[in-house]
Amino acid sequence: MMRLLAFLSCIGLIWAEAPFNHNVHNERVIGGSNADPNTWKWQISLQYDSYNDGSYYHMCGGSIIDGFHVMTAAHCIFGTDPRGYRVVAGEYNLYEYDGSEQFIDVERIHVHPKWTGELGNGNDIAILRLAQPVYDNGYVAIAELPAPEQMLPHDFTCYITGWGLMDYVGTTPEILQEAPINVVEHSICSQHEWWGSIALKNMVCAGGDGVISGCQGDSGGPLNCFTDGAWRVHGVVSYGPSGMCNQWRKPTVFTRVSFFEDWIFSITR
Repeated sequence: MMRLLAFLSCIGLIWAEAPFNHNVHNERVIGGSNADPNTWKWQISLQYDSYNDGSYYHMCGGSIIDGFHVMTAAHCIFGTDPRGYRVVAGEYNLYEYDGSEQFIDVERIHVHPKWTGELGNGNDIAILRLAQPVYDNGYVAIAELPAPEQMLPHDFTCYITGWGLMDYVGTTPEILQEAPINVVEHSICSQHEWWGSIALKNMVCAGGDGVISGCQGDSGGPLNCFTDGAWRVHGVVSYGPSGMCNQWRKPTVFTRVSFFEDWIFSITR
């Protein structure tokens, strides 16, 4: 199946993912390595049955934020109809059944009301309500979130995780990838030679070293940062440069979770 990539050519961004056959191409973190099993327990694989024949394809990542809800990127969602989507919690190797997985249908989709479909305008966040709750089988956990409005300092090291592209030629992983990635503060990321005016304060930039980045297939997944004594999801993978994902001074851009917590809790509570 051909991957369906939508390009915002006017600003040089890519929609980091669209449905594709993960038995052919499954995309990953660039510059990463295999995560240890049972480490990033809140990470999920968001999958889609595009032909309504029971064949699901990895689209995006996401994070479990309570027993019934998963947080992902708005651009991973094609509409408000939940049919065809499923969440796989406890996933590690996408090509094998590990016995740790929970396959759960999506019951309802909440896309941020200010999402316009243009990545450079921000608000790239969505909450999925699950048809059944995630249960504690030892392989899943609820993500901790940052303090409201919290911003990370420049060069703070976080971890990006996902099953996105490993390189520009489309090498794909079986196993969940992880990579350390350093925050680029807004005053730098918004400079002309970086992302300029499309780097907003409700976003987090990380990377831009030309080595490590998110890529197609990582969208919606977490930016994991150890703050205030716990690993917390500070970002949702939103966009990166078109073409090669790990470009110098073009860091991966994340939706900043701390900016949207009032909206998140209005949905989950």
